[in-house]
Amino acid sequence: MNNTNDNFELEEDLFEHHRFVSPKGQGLLRVDKFLMQLIENATRNKIQQAAEKGNIWVNDVPVKSNYRVKPFDVVRVMLEHPPFENHIIPEDIPLNIVYEDDALLVINKPPGLVVHPGHGNYTGTLVNALAFHFDNLPLNSSERPGLVHRIDKNTSGLLVIAKTEAAMTHLAKQFEDKTTEREYIAIVWGNVKEDEGTIEGNIARHMKDRMQMAVYPEGDVGKHAVTHYKVLERFGYVTLVSCRLETGRTHQIRVHMKYIGHTLFNDARYGGDLILKGTTFTKYKQFIDNCFKTLPRQALHAKTLGFEHPVTKEYMRFDTELPEDMKDCIEKWRNYSKSHAEVNDEEA
Repeated sequence: MNNTNDNFELEEDLFEHHRFVSPKGQGLLRVDKFLMQLIENATRNKIQQAAEKGNIWVNDVPVKSNYRVKPFDVVRVMLEHPPFENHIIPEDIPLNIVYEDDALLVINKPPGLVVHPGHGNYTGTLVNALAFHFDNLPLNSSERPGLVHRIDKNTSGLLVIAKTEAAMTHLAKQFEDKTTEREYIAIVWGNVKEDEGTIEGNIARHMKDRMQMAVYPEGDVGKHAVTHYKVLERFGYVTLVSCRLETGRTHQIRVHMKYIGHTLFNDARYGGDLILKGTTFTKYKQFIDNCFKTLPRQALHAKTLGFEHPVTKEYMRFDTELPEDMKDCIEKWRNYSKSHAEVNDEEA
């Protein structure tokens, strides 16, 4: 009885950050592994440390990391501070502002910068930078200041930020109505057969790996997604492509390109950090390793962004140069394909 009271008092001092109910068919699985599959950016080490501190609760009782989750268990991550998503700490992080007026700004995001706080990334995000540089930014539907859309942590490129409620509403509607222009440049594995094409297929969380998204072509699961691609340059074992988004789903280009057999170069989340095309020669492996060191992230850049200005109604179109890491990687492949004639004959 005392134990239950202690738990109740302890719980009053903690804040719920995550809550999961294990499904009916859940096999016995350690709670640290269970949470790793469900919480983005969580490491097993972090989860085990949380369990040691009494922050992992199952059915209202703190458990150790070796606790085995059973069907219908209620698993919660309880911490001493409220979720940071709701508490933005302003931080003096420099921003590369491409354009700014009273209604909006356009930012060229570097690779490695997380857009908004979430598990494991409570500080050092674009939202923390925006809170420092700007006062009273409007909140979007997820309570995130200024954000109209987002791009992944390791994707570089253009983002539009709303500075007023009216601009937020107007810009969000354009994204919803699919009237914005969004072009990305990507390096993908393999020789893309068609010079251009369209990929359609609903996108939702992967059934087994919750850190990935997946395509569900039957359309009974997930959200409708359309990507238009065009080949810009062929290097044999990899291809430089332009991807134009008609919809904007999580990991859309990364998932759609993998779906048609052309995973993004060095996209670790989707297996692109392995040698998916090419030869078994040691020299080739060394060349790929050098490319991965030059471009230590997925080869994806949000190059072009176009939309109607919410106040003037003028159509605005912004274009950025490729970042140095992508330029250098492309140049390496260009030189490699010129000096290895057999590469140009490589089939997809």
